Amino acid sequence: MDNTSVAVVSSVRNATRNLPGYVGVTGRGAIVLDYQRAVFDDFPYVLGLIALVTFVLLVRTFRSLLLPLKAVLLNLVSVAAVFGMITWSWQDGHGSNAVFGISATGAPTFWLPVLIFAFLFGLSMDYEVFILARMREEYDRTGSTAYAVEHGLGRTWRLVTSAALILFLAFAALASAPGTDIKVLASVLGAGTLLDATVVRALLVPAMV
Repeated sequence: MDNTSVAVVSSVRNATRNLPGYVGVTGRGAIVLDYQRAVFDDFPYVLGLIALVTFVLLVRTFRSLLLPLKAVLLNLVSVAAVFGMITWSWQDGHGSNAVFGISATGAPTFWLPVLIFAFLFGLSMDYEVFILARMREEYDRTGSTAYAVEHGLGRTWRLVTSAALILFLAFAALASAPGTDIKVLASVLGAGTLLDATVVRALLVPAMV
């Protein structure tokens, strides 16, 4: 489903909506348009609400303003990187052709971005809270930020790495499914899990704390 197909649906709707007996236009293009209107038009507000609620909860948990702000921003950076990955790998076909022998798919299926965002944002925040909680415990005990970062990360890296590796292997197995949409979902979630657990949580989080 590309922009041309969606444009045809819009043109048909505009041309027929005032005719007697008009009910609506059906088909895949109409489903995509209705989904976009129902979900993506309000998605910025939903994203803002999720970020705000997450920020408030973390402020209460860590008794800090900067740590929750950093956590929310890094989560958004992680999700944005994954969306860049899906564009480069699947939409442009650079990785999909090399790994799966599938040429560029164009725009991803309309329901994929919301599902990917929901999973990765929740998973990223789970890792973030787990790591920061250990760092906060060490800081409250010693009063040293450097010690808290070093030992907090030292106490959590094995568990976070193991959990990310298990998820990656599960998604790798799911990516062997024949459906292209499932391959896109599984491969992006698997790569996003590794990216978040390594670059973001193991490097960016301790560096910024």
